[in-house]
Amino acid sequence: MEEKDKLARFEQTILPHLDAAYNLARWLTRNEHDAQDMVQEAYLRAFKFFSAFRGVDGRAWLLTIVRNTCYTWLQQNRAHEMTTMFDEEIHSIDSDTANPATLTLRNADHRLLKQALDELPLEFREAVVLRELEGFSYKEIADIVNIPTGTVMSRLARARERLKRLLSDRLREKP
Repeated sequence: MEEKDKLARFEQTILPHLDAAYNLARWLTRNEHDAQDMVQEAYLRAFKFFSAFRGVDGRAWLLTIVRNTCYTWLQQNRAHEMTTMFDEEIHSIDSDTANPATLTLRNADHRLLKQALDELPLEFREAVVLRELEGFSYKEIADIVNIPTGTVMSRLARARERLKRLLSDRLREKP
């Protein structure tokens, strides 16, 4: 593939997904500047290996690279964020808490939701961002993250339960 054609195809296939790449990187790194660096690094990697791209879904391919770039960086710079401890109180289902729709109607604002999402362990936050913010299917998430679909479903269920609990606790704390 000629370099000029490669660049044109890259710009058409991959460049339109810059916002999705930044969104994922921002949620994974929890820092605007680190996210910008990760996206830049991911785009450089994507361009370098673009001649090997054979798929039709450039967005999923790019976000896989963004995810891997972020995870590599996190392992090198913030290894403590890569582990999730099981907490019975947090991961248990508590039937007396309000459901997410009720919470939303009770003054749950974007800042409150963002704070709760930021508190999720990395793999839960990643699953929620890919599903709820980027609109990927369970299978697409499984392909991006390289885990079984059942694990994606489990992570999403746990993440949603944890978000529900965090939001419930915060709404009860409000005056």
